[in-house]
Amino acid sequence: MKNSRKDLVRIGVFYDGNYFLHVSNYYNYFHPRKKRLNIAGLHEFIRNLVASEEEADPRNCQVIEAHFFRGRISAQEASQRGNQLYNDRVFDDILMSEGVVTHYLPIRPRGGRREDKGIDVWLALEAFEQTFYKRFNVLVLITSDGDYVPLIRKVNSLGTKVMVLSWDFDYTDDQGREVTTRTSQELIREVTYPVAMHELINSGLKSKDRLTENLFTVQDFGQAKPVEKPVSPEEIKQARVLSLNSGYGFIQYPPNNLFFYYLDVVDGDFDELIEGDMVEFTISKNDRGQDVAKNVRKIPEYNANKW
Repeated sequence: MKNSRKDLVRIGVFYDGNYFLHVSNYYNYFHPRKKRLNIAGLHEFIRNLVASEEEADPRNCQVIEAHFFRGRISAQEASQRGNQLYNDRVFDDILMSEGVVTHYLPIRPRGGRREDKGIDVWLALEAFEQTFYKRFNVLVLITSDGDYVPLIRKVNSLGTKVMVLSWDFDYTDDQGREVTTRTSQELIREVTYPVAMHELINSGLKSKDRLTENLFTVQDFGQAKPVEKPVSPEEIKQARVLSLNSGYGFIQYPPNNLFFYYLDVVDGDFDELIEGDMVEFTISKNDRGQDVAKNVRKIPEYNANKW
């Protein structure tokens, strides 16, 4: 039985954080869109999906709870990875501004591997408890993991419908490895509303659908580049890009190669750089006192030729 158009449809959204960031990285680095997913736009998209399925007015479909679960490295380790600590804080600010409650567990070494063991159990327990007390009409899971099938069955027993947002895609990473992401078919069979987001997004982008366009940020990670002080011409250096990876690179500059992050690129986009490009930059110190490149700007080809 569908909800009356005048009834409030209560929505709970639960993020498998590592999965969500994997998908967001795919759109930012490997999909033609070249932008990250936008939390606010995703919630609006979810409200309209639920409204369509429940035959309700989108204004009466509200996200009343949203929770984000992820394993996370220590602050000390993050500070040693360029701007990682800063970027984690920026993303926390974005989640906070959208009313998303964060749940983190430390990533620990285990058997020679690094694991965030227990985060999926925590998500399942919290989702069931919140559904029981908040009486969601629709529980939205952002995941592709079949381990959540028992959660879905338990939630269904409470009379709550489950929607799963998932993505299937393939790409070749910077090391030439084929990466395949697929959704558990057992998971799909159990849910009331399975949503193949990769198909909806590709279709919506072609038709320039507003809701689909709003799924992506205007600038990467919400526009929060650090403000750099003005520099004098004497401080500006020039050298070639030595190597590039997903979100960071190195500039060939003696006595050591200089690290730079995608947020350090100005007057252009990180994804426009290729190895061997001539760039100009300033040199700063990271938290460990090491030299790193800032204000990285690609030099136009006609100027670079003289080098």
